[in-house]
Amino acid sequence: MAFIIPAIFIIVLGCAAIKKVNVYSCFTSGIESALKFVLSLLPCLAAVFMMCALFEESGLSELMIKLTSPAFSFFGVPEELTKLILIKPLSGSGSLAYLTEILNEYGADSYIARCACVCYGSSETVFYISAVYFAGMKTKGLMKPIIISLFSALVATVLACALCQIV
Repeated sequence: MAFIIPAIFIIVLGCAAIKKVNVYSCFTSGIESALKFVLSLLPCLAAVFMMCALFEESGLSELMIKLTSPAFSFFGVPEELTKLILIKPLSGSGSLAYLTEILNEYGADSYIARCACVCYGSSETVFYISAVYFAGMKTKGLMKPIIISLFSALVATVLACALCQIV
């Protein structure tokens, strides 16, 4: 396995030599365009990180947990997962830290831990991914894809908990 990356490197250089491509200029031009793209992403990523911090520090997260726990319980989702469900669209590392807390508190084989693991694995950091994907686009109608993503993550969570009860 250790030879795969050097082999790819040699193949690319060999193909470039056969086609008489200036590898160095292509490499530097690629880096230049990548840096422009990264710089265009920074405002969007800064907004997402600031939103995550404000959500947690303002107390809004605790209020949302209190308000949404009964609704999640109605659909068969344990109340202990409410914080995980609310944090996951905002922060992958924050939700992973909370998943670790759940695993430590309830044990890896408990129903709550199984639900938490499946919920964690079946959803995505919607706002971070949206910021990265839509940063280069100059369109205005970005709310629909975000709402659809959040709704599908919610449905996946409810179905995951239902399946964990069966298994």
